[in-house]
Amino acid sequence: MNIYVGNLPYSATDADLRQLFEKHGEVSSAKVIIDRETNQSKGFGFVEMSDNAKAQAAITALNGQQLKGRAMRINEAQPKEARPPRGGGGRY
Repeated sequence: MNIYVGNLPYSATDADLRQLFEKHGEVSSAKVIIDRETNQSKGFGFVEMSDNAKAQAAITALNGQQLKGRAMRINEAQPKEARPPRGGGGRY
């Protein structure tokens, strides 16, 4: 199951996410999303857990909990919506 973790402190790392969720089961991956231009956290991330029951338990246990002073919003990640292709202004 892919889990969305929002309202993260900007200082949170991939390791922080992994450590937080590993208390509830095996974590396949944990990634804080970074802005490409500023190289700073965007304040959210994703955690992937292979056991859906343990993932659901982690969501229930951690949603609303504090991480470095911020109450996290945690829920099952929704599939990314398809967006129309971006028009280019570049040269060929």
